[in-house]
Amino acid sequence: MTTPEVTPLLERVQHDLEGRLQALDAPLDEAAMVGIHTGGAWVARALHQRLGLALPLGTLDIAFYRDDVGQAGLNPQVRPSSLPFDVDDRVIVLVDDVLHTGRTVRAALNEIFDYGRPAAVLLVVLVDRGGRELPFAADVVGTRLSLPRHRRIKLSGPEPLHFIIQDTA
Repeated sequence: MTTPEVTPLLERVQHDLEGRLQALDAPLDEAAMVGIHTGGAWVARALHQRLGLALPLGTLDIAFYRDDVGQAGLNPQVRPSSLPFDVDDRVIVLVDDVLHTGRTVRAALNEIFDYGRPAAVLLVVLVDRGGRELPFAADVVGTRLSLPRHRRIKLSGPEPLHFIIQDTA
């Protein structure tokens, strides 16, 4: 299986996201973008630059919001979260690299709501690989892949951004 190229996915996501924001009547100078560490933050940085968003880029480290903290020897490497804007009544563009089980998205939403109550949250991912355990779907998707459970797709970066498919054994 070949890995998807990042640049065409960023172009597709940028175009689709602009359309979604217009449909919500959310001007680019009012929408706030938040990337989930680590891969999502890299993707968000690239999209933020491409879109020329007025508000500074936000980042989330959802390590302590995950439902598997402490299980199977998980020792999260914690980075500070930063939402340098008011969340209340704002359209939040939540960005991650890969959507799989939905657990990362659930954790990110929990943390965002600790900051306030957004008007809406749009979920943007470069790759949706299926295998959901929680009922989440991305609003904007670069591509969809079907991978067996023993394989995963991982974004490497930050420069250059590229995908790697690995066995999880």
